[in-house]
Amino acid sequence: MNHTLTCLQALAAPEGICYGCGCAHPSGLHVQSHWDTDGIHLVCRHTPDSTFTGWPGLVYGGLLAMLVDCHSNWTAMAYHYRCEGREPGSLPRIDCVTGSLGLNYLKPTPMGVELLLKARVEGEVGRKSRVVCEVWAGDTLTVTADSVFVRVDTAKLRLKAHGHS
Repeated sequence: MNHTLTCLQALAAPEGICYGCGCAHPSGLHVQSHWDTDGIHLVCRHTPDSTFTGWPGLVYGGLLAMLVDCHSNWTAMAYHYRCEGREPGSLPRIDCVTGSLGLNYLKPTPMGVELLLKARVEGEVGRKSRVVCEVWAGDTLTVTADSVFVRVDTAKLRLKAHGHS
């Protein structure tokens, strides 16, 4: 497998079923995050289809939030793997969930344009990591985001969510 071309989602969670970034979701968006050549940012490219139109000619803001959420989460996980000197997909698996998601919609995001998401961890990589993300439509910055992602044990999280201690 060529790790430079394979997205982090396919390396670390090929069985993932998240609608936004799950490789195994049959009709999901299949967001693909890669390290940028600068070694600091993770990048993702996505061209929304007409299903995700908000106002005529504009991308639905909820889709932008989903893209930022998924890509930023993978940014946090990629930084964790790198800080531990491990390859994505090595065991034990690293998982994070959204602690807070903050978006600023700066300008309307046009349909029919490939979007570029650029994200990085700001500050320390820890149990809670701050991720900043930008969404670009061509040369126009349309969204900035400042969010927190929390490293978790997903088996324990699942039990807790279903009322088990």
